[in-house]
Amino acid sequence: METTYQPYIDPEFESLIERIYPPRVCIDNEAYQDCTLVKADSANKHGILLEMVQVLTDLDLVISKSYISSDGGWFMDVFHVTDQLGNKLTDESLILYIQQALCANRRRGVSKELRTCLNREVRPRHVSTEHTTLEMAGTDRPGLLSEISAVLYDLECHVTAALAWTHNTRAASIIYMEDGFRGGPITDPKRLAHVQEQLENVVEARHGMGERRNVRLTAPAPGQQTHTERRLHQLMYANIDYEPCQGCNGGGAAHRNNCTKTHVFIESCEEKGYSVVNVRSRDRPKLLFDTLCALTDMQYVVFHAAVSSKGTMADQEYFIRQKDGCTLDTDSERHKLTQCLIAAIERRVSHQGLRLDIRTHNRMGLLSDLTRAFRENGLSISSAEIGTDGDRAVGFFYVTDASGYEANPQVIEQVKKEIGGSIVIVNKSPGWTPKTSKTPSVASISRTSSGNSIHEDKPRFSLGSLFWSQLEKLSNNFSSTRS
Repeated sequence: METTYQPYIDPEFESLIERIYPPRVCIDNEAYQDCTLVKADSANKHGILLEMVQVLTDLDLVISKSYISSDGGWFMDVFHVTDQLGNKLTDESLILYIQQALCANRRRGVSKELRTCLNREVRPRHVSTEHTTLEMAGTDRPGLLSEISAVLYDLECHVTAALAWTHNTRAASIIYMEDGFRGGPITDPKRLAHVQEQLENVVEARHGMGERRNVRLTAPAPGQQTHTERRLHQLMYANIDYEPCQGCNGGGAAHRNNCTKTHVFIESCEEKGYSVVNVRSRDRPKLLFDTLCALTDMQYVVFHAAVSSKGTMADQEYFIRQKDGCTLDTDSERHKLTQCLIAAIERRVSHQGLRLDIRTHNRMGLLSDLTRAFRENGLSISSAEIGTDGDRAVGFFYVTDASGYEANPQVIEQVKKEIGGSIVIVNKSPGWTPKTSKTPSVASISRTSSGNSIHEDKPRFSLGSLFWSQLEKLSNNFSSTRS
């Protein structure tokens, strides 16, 4: 038998540069009157931009602008940040958290001590290393989440947190659970296999031949895990929910006509060897995070970028290449990326119906009871997020009637009586408007969906001289000293 020799590569080598040149983060409250600057530079690596945006997003901060450059193996980024009310960041514990979290070891993630320095959990809970995880993806149908949660209750599994999305007739959910009576994660391989088998039967019950579906139950594993919402994007992408997405074909004329649909333009920058991706869409929470999830998971590298917004619209421009250094040379590559970016932007806001905020006593079987009450009253869940806050369960559901139309108010009142606890009807769409704002809303703030026109006549966004002058100015001012 022929013997093959391969060179040994120390697994710590990949983090060598990061350990020699750790990230530097400066929080600057002096440069601008209306926002805090978060300036970061470090050795470059694939996905580092998404990791930094993820930290800010999980803190519910508003990123009004961002300038990014990562040529030459070094990464520099500037974020214009406020809280949800448009105020600068002045909380010392919050500033310390941002500095340390952006510098945290990429393999080990944020330490438990660091997560508790804010005296609160960073929501949404993006990683669970202490619970069993259920991942489900398949064709959407009324009552699916109710059936899954009922099976988990019957099998004595206590749901501690759950997130679910639907988009283009597809559904994906991630549920964290523990042993209902013993507490702690479910680690027995036989029991894990039994629970997964029962869940597969539920998901497969109404699937047609050849339809994509996935059910996976895993025990906690050491090491860093994927952010829950990023994992939802991955599950929906694997479920090919992006195929129906076509965007708007109006081109530049549509912008002049104040079109509010999502536009994606992909061009070539031949002299620099980049593909240039311009995205224009409605502004909303976590828009930048969702866009970067798509680019990163499709193995595209962002070399330069600028993000900004005006009024209710946001503009994003990226200079990218594929991870192997190639640009998007074929129409099929450009078409697929266009579809996937539109899907990533739509998934979080495509949900229709009333938003119901839930706050009630936490107990085993709660999710099963909540979703059963919706189902028995003819309501369909298009999106959900629920977790725990001490001994309380908190979260929200978007619900419609079985046909996808607005739910009858009398039905909602009946559900509120059956569920008990505190239920608040927030609005009729997934838009969100802050109470007050000192600055224009941008790539992390949404608006209500009333009205489809934009009053300003905004030209197509371009990186241009603004980006380069700002980046040059700010990159010369990096410092580890907080202002």
